[in-house]
Amino acid sequence: MNTPVPVATSKPWITGAEPPFIRISKVTKRFGDFYAVDDVSLDIYKGELFCLLGGSGCGKSTLLRMLAGFETPTEGRIEIDGQDMAGKAPYERPTNMMFQSYALFPHMTVEKNVAYGLYRDGMKKAEAMEKVAEMLRLVQLTPFASRKPHQLSGGQRQRVALARSLVKRPKLLLLDEPLGALDKKLREETQFELIKIQESLGVTFIVVTHDQEEAMTLASRIGVMNAGQIVQVGEPPEIYEHPNSRFVADFIGSVNMFEGRVTEDEPDYIRLGVADLGGSIYVGHGVSCVLDQQLWYAVRPEKIRISRTRPDKTENVFRAVVDEIAYMGNISIHRLKLPTGRLLSATKANLTRHDDEAITWGDEVWVTWDDTAGAVLTR
Repeated sequence: MNTPVPVATSKPWITGAEPPFIRISKVTKRFGDFYAVDDVSLDIYKGELFCLLGGSGCGKSTLLRMLAGFETPTEGRIEIDGQDMAGKAPYERPTNMMFQSYALFPHMTVEKNVAYGLYRDGMKKAEAMEKVAEMLRLVQLTPFASRKPHQLSGGQRQRVALARSLVKRPKLLLLDEPLGALDKKLREETQFELIKIQESLGVTFIVVTHDQEEAMTLASRIGVMNAGQIVQVGEPPEIYEHPNSRFVADFIGSVNMFEGRVTEDEPDYIRLGVADLGGSIYVGHGVSCVLDQQLWYAVRPEKIRISRTRPDKTENVFRAVVDEIAYMGNISIHRLKLPTGRLLSATKANLTRHDDEAITWGDEVWVTWDDTAGAVLTR
């Protein structure tokens, strides 16, 4: 049995302690006049579980297919483990790819599906069966080895496809929307299984997904894509709490976005005049800006507090009326209408099973947030 490769606990993208395992340099892919991928440069490190996140048509799957060798870059260079991939066919690359459809052979058992690639490589049956047994144990499918795909649940078929992709121990596994066919609860459970498998093997994973929650759960880092370009790369908390643009702030999770102009600019704070609020936003740190500059302020719903009594503070306090409430079980989402007519969202954790004093529809409330709760955006 092979010994699992330990996953590094350091962050080489910060420390620079090791060279990138994958280096994508100025890669462009054109289909006629259409730029599917536009001048993308990206470094990914060994042992990462990296997510390419974006909406339909943003270029993430095309970039994945170029890594796999199914598409050829129009311009640029791709290196994997120090080797230039130019001209190398998919079977010549140290990669494997798991497709969204899973592409299992319906007439083969689970065991034979997983063993297929090993037999194609000429491996002897005894050795192949040992590797298959090890992989089925890892994905917890040993009792299902003799079943056919149609006798399995969606989550089990997903794990068969994963086992088949990993049994040859590729240096890099590419996963295209791997959990997209699963229902929400099963998808959430499978995400953690995927993380455990990746950590135990130490294989570098690149996952393509359009699901923000999935990317936040899985990834060591996320590359957000839009219109063929990577617009921000970072760890999940960085992407969520410190978006670099309105697009990223709006795409990742829920957000309240306000447009304003700088009315005060001091080294340790700025103030934004915001027409939608009928007042100003106080930002408790300095920002690189000038007076009267147009900026945007993004604040997440969970950062907003609502109460019937006025908070004991003077900054970032506004009146509102509860317009709608959505009960989600663990949280309630409050849709609040300001005197200007602007709507904003605030979430509240449901910490008790019943609350006679809970804020409800039509209540007049005070809305507030801390002076460091939001992100100031220049684009």
